[in-house]
Amino acid sequence: MNTITGRFRIAGIWEGVSLLLLICIAMPLKYFADISSAVAVLGMIHGILFPLYLIALAHLGLVKRWKVSRWIMGVAAGLLPFGTFIFESYLRKRDWQ
Repeated sequence: MNTITGRFRIAGIWEGVSLLLLICIAMPLKYFADISSAVAVLGMIHGILFPLYLIALAHLGLVKRWKVSRWIMGVAAGLLPFGTFIFESYLRKRDWQ
């Protein structure tokens, strides 16, 4: 958590987990069991974590001087299930450049 990459990894993991919980647990509960409180709670949590992920992405991208394509990949990764995990793995393979 002391490095930029460490903060980005943590933000990506939490954002990815919150998105998966929202899609795989809360949404089915809402539509199949008529329990909408799970969406309200997990939606709010995800709504807080997604901007934090974008802030961590912007910080890392500015420090590493990424191309526009890498920025777009990072934002798209935050919108897709499992995207943050795949993007973080992609960055690790390229030594976070």
